[in-house]
Amino acid sequence: MSDGTTGTTAGTTRKHTALPKARILIEALPWLTRHHGKTVVIKFGGNAMVNEELKAAFAQDVVFLRHAGLKPVVVHGGGPQISAALDRHGIVSEFKAGLRVTSEDAMDVVRMVLAGQVQRELVGLLNQHGPFAVGLTGEDAHTITATKHTPEIDGESVDIGRVGEITAIDTGAIEALLADGRIPVVSSIARSQDDGDLGHVYNVNADTAAAALAAALGAETLMVLTDVEGLYEDWPHSDEVISRLTATELEKLLPELSAGMVPKMEGCLHAVQNGVTTARVIDGRVQHSILLEIFTDEGIGTMVVPDAPGDEQEGNAA
Repeated sequence: MSDGTTGTTAGTTRKHTALPKARILIEALPWLTRHHGKTVVIKFGGNAMVNEELKAAFAQDVVFLRHAGLKPVVVHGGGPQISAALDRHGIVSEFKAGLRVTSEDAMDVVRMVLAGQVQRELVGLLNQHGPFAVGLTGEDAHTITATKHTPEIDGESVDIGRVGEITAIDTGAIEALLADGRIPVVSSIARSQDDGDLGHVYNVNADTAAAALAAALGAETLMVLTDVEGLYEDWPHSDEVISRLTATELEKLLPELSAGMVPKMEGCLHAVQNGVTTARVIDGRVQHSILLEIFTDEGIGTMVVPDAPGDEQEGNAA
């Protein structure tokens, strides 16, 4: 006849095994409370788009946010996939002022890759966990409207083709999907502001599109996935990451940043200057980086916050 010792030992083992999990959940509680019901716009890009394990972890994170009571919106580009498709079509990839030169022929490929390949794969990954994700582009329901963007290089205007500058955002379709418990997945293509424009659409930088959508939606947070740990203090002389800075502090740093970080940090700046509570640049090479950033005390990456009252004049940290 058993004296119950074995059962007691097994129960104790189970308790010890489960306790760390309980502590992790409790640590997340204040963050769950703070973000419940809030909209979070996530720009999906970098290595997380091409690594299978990172893609799967990203999808899990986004669905977790949805189940935790947040309202995630995903915005994506597709640089590596677009370059590969252009190569297959014999179209040379060219960049000016940090933006892809997009001819009429290239625009057809960009549209096909973003809406027909990258978006479809991402929607499929999210929907492995339930009937949540719905794909749309900026063309749909006039979500993103743009006019032709003509950058200046060395003081001269340069024609880079069908690259758009966002002029208007209509959040109606996205808000309807969020109200229905869905996860909108938005491709960074915009309709033309000029109804007489026979080309109809523009290629829009995905960082810029995510920031514009976050501001228009009144999002709590904008999160931009990158292939670096965050914004470095003194790159390339130091790899120390700036964990937090204000809008004014970021404005001062912008002229010194590398070309690849400029649209990301400009997007963060635009977001916090237009009502978004925080904007974060996080390392998409780290599995579950989104959950680590939102639901832990430490967080990872760089967080940009609006200036506290008076900071615009004084330039001091919040």
